[in-house]
Amino acid sequence: MGLLKALLYGLLALVFVVLIGARFGWLSGRPPSDLGVTQGYLKPPSLTRNSVSSQAGLYPDHPQRAHALIPPLPLKHGDATASLRTLATVLQMQPGMTLVKQRPDYLYAQAQTRWLRFVDDLEFWFNPARGVIEVRSASRLGREDAGLNRRRLEYIRAAYLRQ
Repeated sequence: MGLLKALLYGLLALVFVVLIGARFGWLSGRPPSDLGVTQGYLKPPSLTRNSVSSQAGLYPDHPQRAHALIPPLPLKHGDATASLRTLATVLQMQPGMTLVKQRPDYLYAQAQTRWLRFVDDLEFWFNPARGVIEVRSASRLGREDAGLNRRRLEYIRAAYLRQ
């Protein structure tokens, strides 16, 4: 009985430390230094199952290509500038979302989870060659996101298309 009680107290202490650490931003990670568009490419998908990208197909030998592949966003009425403005409005309405960078052809946002305050990085870029908005969303920490980045982007897609 004493061992069970000690394990329970230890578990409660661990939960307490994790929650306190989350409030101080210990689980938010650091933004990657290589975000943005380089020669027509967003950053490649992660090597683990914690990201999605509409450009994953450009990396045929990538170990997470099939898992990471997600469709790009279509333009609204064929207008890239208006489409990105609409997308920026949609992003600003999302809980826990901060629009960090906004250019005429590129948006960068950070999404923070409610309880543990993990941060994911989201990028949107108008690709003039394809006439679409390329998307990428990746967790900063962890090897698996349980599909959160995909669900978040699909929710953003639905809200964007409704606008």
